[in-house]
Amino acid sequence: MDRNMLSVGVFLIIFVVTLLLGAFSLVDWGLVPPMVIFLCGCWVLVMAGMQSSTPQKYGYRSFTLFAWGLILIAVGGAWLLYGFGYNYLYSLALILLVVGALAIVAAIRKK
Repeated sequence: MDRNMLSVGVFLIIFVVTLLLGAFSLVDWGLVPPMVIFLCGCWVLVMAGMQSSTPQKYGYRSFTLFAWGLILIAVGGAWLLYGFGYNYLYSLALILLVVGALAIVAAIRKK
């Protein structure tokens, strides 16, 4: 299975769906980019699961993909929280929570 082509297809679907949500005024246009980032982070987590079950020879490790997926979800989620009118401290707390959790998991993995 060609994972690159699969990822391009998923990204295009994510992009079109979020653009349609903005076009139909279901979400504000300012929330389209963070939704794309958030949903792409979810896809990267799925890719991490696929990588752990069938690793590729020269591909990223599943933990690296998992970490990038969580970072994308945190950034997109923080931007969405701020876009929905919550205080910026909630966004900062979300990002710091994810970075702290990744640091703990990375430290435990290195044992």
